[in-house]
Amino acid sequence: MPNFVSPGVYVIERDISDYPPTINSSVVGIVGFASRGPIAGRSQEKATLITSQQQLVDTFGEPTESLKGQALEGALEILETTTSMRFIRVAATSAVEASAVASIGGCPTFKVSGSYTNPLSEAGDIGMSAIGSADLGTSDVRIIATVYDDARTAVIDSKTYDIPKGTLTASASNGATTALGLQKVLGGALDADRIGVFADATGVDASCFIVGLAAGSGATVEISAGYTAAGGSTYKPLEMFHVVDLNGGVPEPDAAASLTTSGVTMAKTYNSNSVAYLVQSLWPGSGYNTGTTPDGSTSGMSFEVKVNGGESTTEDLNDLGVAVDNFKTTMTSGGAYVETTIGTSYNAKTSDYFTGYLVTGLWADVTPTALTSFEKPLASLVGAGTWSGDYGGSGVTTSNPRFIKFVQGTNNFAAGDDGVPNTDALVATEVIGATASDGGKTGIEALDDDVLNISIALAPGTGVGDLASVQNALITKAEATSNFIALISPPYATGTTGDAINWSNGFATTRTAAVNSSYGAIYWPWLKVFQVFDGKDRWLAPEIYGARQMTYTDNVSDPWFAPAGFVRGRLTKPTDVEVILNQGDRDSMYSGGNVLNPIVNFPLRGIVIFGQRTAQREPTALDRINIRRMMIYIKKQILASTQRLVFEPNDRFTWARVESLINPMLNDIANRRGITEFKVVCDETTNTPVRVDRNEMWCKVLIKPTKTAEVVIFELNLTNQSAQLGSL
Repeated sequence: MPNFVSPGVYVIERDISDYPPTINSSVVGIVGFASRGPIAGRSQEKATLITSQQQLVDTFGEPTESLKGQALEGALEILETTTSMRFIRVAATSAVEASAVASIGGCPTFKVSGSYTNPLSEAGDIGMSAIGSADLGTSDVRIIATVYDDARTAVIDSKTYDIPKGTLTASASNGATTALGLQKVLGGALDADRIGVFADATGVDASCFIVGLAAGSGATVEISAGYTAAGGSTYKPLEMFHVVDLNGGVPEPDAAASLTTSGVTMAKTYNSNSVAYLVQSLWPGSGYNTGTTPDGSTSGMSFEVKVNGGESTTEDLNDLGVAVDNFKTTMTSGGAYVETTIGTSYNAKTSDYFTGYLVTGLWADVTPTALTSFEKPLASLVGAGTWSGDYGGSGVTTSNPRFIKFVQGTNNFAAGDDGVPNTDALVATEVIGATASDGGKTGIEALDDDVLNISIALAPGTGVGDLASVQNALITKAEATSNFIALISPPYATGTTGDAINWSNGFATTRTAAVNSSYGAIYWPWLKVFQVFDGKDRWLAPEIYGARQMTYTDNVSDPWFAPAGFVRGRLTKPTDVEVILNQGDRDSMYSGGNVLNPIVNFPLRGIVIFGQRTAQREPTALDRINIRRMMIYIKKQILASTQRLVFEPNDRFTWARVESLINPMLNDIANRRGITEFKVVCDETTNTPVRVDRNEMWCKVLIKPTKTAEVVIFELNLTNQSAQLGSL
């Protein structure tokens, strides 16, 4: 307490409004393979929160037969009854990011010079002094630049540059005459989208470049240079050029193939002299490869380059046919340089979908310096483009400058690999997971995280390799954390009811040890379900529907209600069961120490989960799922309610505070039919002097759980006519 010395009015605020927080008992953790999305344990990634079926597909892709197990199929089914799921994607180190390659090219370029007396005295020049000589009288100079489409059948853009003769004075070679400067005269023409005017890289004021702003060998610009009589409209061309193949020395892609370097498989190969821009998915997987789904929609990602005016281009990252990221970049340091605008690695990412960086044609990573101006060549670009003259000359080789940009086009992602091992043992290794040296957890190990609040966990499907090892690891983790119940099932096509019982008891080739844990539950048989993604029927693991009905039960009642029977265990999605179970089958599965929960196809009533046993063999209250789930719920509520009491004084005031927190919580559960009676003791009897000396505070909670009416018996009695029924 503070000490108040001087007179005054003081206000002290104390917060004693403790109450038990709400705990979501429907968070499902599901472990398995996927074709895209974050991989738990890599780059400190944890289990991914999924709140809808659409988010699941967008993040991890659609189910496919190439993936081991049924994690995606199971997640989709369970998300029909819950909005809280943690998906843990697993993948081997062989998983590869999907990639695409964007070409870097030069733009068609034409130099317009006021200092040369011969129109063809320099490669690619128009000598303005010659065109504007005295022989033309008072005529004005006119240059027309035209951009066509690829088929040269339509004009995309056209710009006319008129230069009055009186405004241009040619500079003599000795520099005696001062020129007005073509850059100043033509500088107002920068409004065209596909054609631009840029100053000479050397800074010579009397020269400039007319540039087609689309790069690559497919980009062409037609240049016509001539004159008109002063004030007249008749145009007489003196020279006409088709500027073609001026790609700045960057070759186009070679034949499609795959090369592997630094663990990345490229979608295309390029000439060894080229420089290209490699983009790759942020995470590995074939789900990023561009393709078409059975319904005709676009799958995968693509990197689309669009031409802008000036030195920039716009890049769209398309995912599933929709633009999800947009960047505007340049190759110059003065603008949004591509390698600083788009992240080059996971740690430097600016996109949630991809990274990108410049590479050489031999796929060696390079760290190029950004160009200082648009027309400066990249040092690693080699070769030269050509132009051809329709009038007044033949092809002439040019070398500088190169106006460097991305080549416009859509570059599809390819070569991604899911990282699914090809042996059962390796599959089991990935699904079971491990804890890395940096603390990252993969597979089932990633379930060990209190922050996730997982209450139900599964790794469904026959494709999880060494099935018994995976299931044992899942149940072991459930027991170690006491945070969730693990759901499992025998493999598909186990056989008869007796075969399934033998499997659960450890008398099968695929399982040699019995399952015995209150933190596990076994469902059988498998269920046939129509899959909308490929229009086929599939047999799905029954634990998927065990989890589904648990979350459904939480929606319509509480976790301590049994997720079974005709009220909360009825399944409307499956169309058939693998094995038809009769009364004798159900009796055998559910009694005599056996712990299988039957799924039954009742005539006229449909398919129903008709059992709620845990895998515990001992006859205690915890041999039922509803009791185990209630105890998980109570444990989480107690921990969340009382953690703030750590380091408080270990005396009767804190003990009373503990009781005041737990009593209302248990009373609420009792009012909601989970408990018939309870008692909380936290006093001198539980906190003996020895315990207090050890800095321990003990609290005893006694609970009588509400049992379920699994066997409903009606006793029918026949009496004689003289019997007095009121006295019976």
